Amino acid sequence: MALFDSIGIAETGVSVHRKWLDAVADNIANVNNATSTAGPAFQARYVVARSRGEDGGVTVGGVLSGDAEGKIVYEPTNPLADANGNVRYPDIDLGEQMGQLIMAQRGYQANLAVVDRAKTAYEAALQLGRGA
Repeated sequence: MALFDSIGIAETGVSVHRKWLDAVADNIANVNNATSTAGPAFQARYVVARSRGEDGGVTVGGVLSGDAEGKIVYEPTNPLADANGNVRYPDIDLGEQMGQLIMAQRGYQANLAVVDRAKTAYEAALQLGRGA
């Protein structure tokens, strides 16, 4: 593997982790969105990463959607409540999403650190070439 490959591979990791961060942020932002029981709940998004194969790196293999059934909650004062006083909320575990957020953030930072270290190595190699 050439030194220049490390930046390309790290870039793929940054891209996948950014998509993962976006999906988790959407899930967290919509965790308390109530809808009427006649409609579907917000569907959580889950990013699936897959290997690019021989050349290294990863790519987004797809985005899975969560359960549209959600959970039914009795809230008779909610303006969206049905005749029985029920509303539908997404079935999203906030604690799990916060864990996913931390993992995605750490992966993003790790891939950026690889790019930074590769840049430093390239600069040192250029200095050697100049005879410094």
